[in-house]
Amino acid sequence: MEIEIYADVACPWCYIGKRRLEQALESYDGEVTVHYRPFQLDPSPVSEPRPLVDALAAKFGGPDRVRQMFGQVTEVASAAGLTLDFDRAVTANTFDAHRLVSWAADRGRAAELVDALYRAHFTDGVDVGSRDALATLAAEVGLDAAEARSFLDSDERVAELSDELAAARQIGVTSVPTFVLAGKYAVTGAQEPETLLAALTEVDRREAEAD
Repeated sequence: MEIEIYADVACPWCYIGKRRLEQALESYDGEVTVHYRPFQLDPSPVSEPRPLVDALAAKFGGPDRVRQMFGQVTEVASAAGLTLDFDRAVTANTFDAHRLVSWAADRGRAAELVDALYRAHFTDGVDVGSRDALATLAAEVGLDAAEARSFLDSDERVAELSDELAAARQIGVTSVPTFVLAGKYAVTGAQEPETLLAALTEVDRREAEAD
């Protein structure tokens, strides 16, 4: 089964959703191919990275309210085996990160790079909008840092990524994570592994009936 994951590496629920899908797949008997599709929660340019708590304070009613929100998602992430440290996280535009994931996919390292991006942003406080940082992360998953940086400094896949981001909106993706199963069944949100497994099983049943 083909699984497309629409997500943003600056989205904690996407990080949780990816982990929960992996947990679901541990109990799934079928073969899957996973594709990572880009989505940007905030496409605004970021001239200088700022602490994420400070950046969101005005939008969500102050730093205490933001920390309360982050506390809730941190607990959910911990239950999934993930460590989030929002006090270290900084703002970033993720356009280049998505470009690099596409580049890594051609080299069989997309899943590893996506995980590295999530850890960098949510655990280590790395600016994932920095091309230097992105090249370093590419090296951490076994790719060539110099090649990654050369790619990022070029215009390669800029237009294609812009088209993919627009296409996601056009097909109705408005929140992430969104999982598209077998090209036509959408599951939205960071669902529990049991829910995702049930969805996979149901799609298998429907596809078998359609054959």
